[in-house]
Amino acid sequence: MVSPGNPLKPQRGMASLAERLASARRIADGRRVVATAVERRFHTTYTVDTLRLLHRRFPNTRFVWLMGADNLVQLPRWREWMAIARHTRFAVMPRPTYNHRALSGMASQRLRSSRILERSAPALVGLAAPAWVFLTASQNSQSATAIRARSQE
Repeated sequence: MVSPGNPLKPQRGMASLAERLASARRIADGRRVVATAVERRFHTTYTVDTLRLLHRRFPNTRFVWLMGADNLVQLPRWREWMAIARHTRFAVMPRPTYNHRALSGMASQRLRSSRILERSAPALVGLAAPAWVFLTASQNSQSATAIRARSQE
């Protein structure tokens, strides 16, 4: 999901939704990973509300939310974050400088009993939520904040 706006971040300097969606679509495969701006269509601002609508509209779809380690660090600041975790499977992608904080932070600690080993990641889609995995992958050090700052120079 490409969000129209993050309530925890300033909108100033943010690339347009169309630009961010196009970028995400270049990465997604369009079948198993679909880039969408569904929050714009749903008129939702908070992830918890979007996920509730998605689960209601697509009760037979087994969603897995992909997030970066930076978002796992921030997750306790999100509206109803424990409800998100209780009802949604998620996979966490590593991010430089965030991995240790993510794995030792409040969200990881509170959700430690629902974490699965990376070698079991393919089974994540078949597990009941809560379930999550921290993945090993090549890391991209680019941040949206840094990209915005460069574009304003």
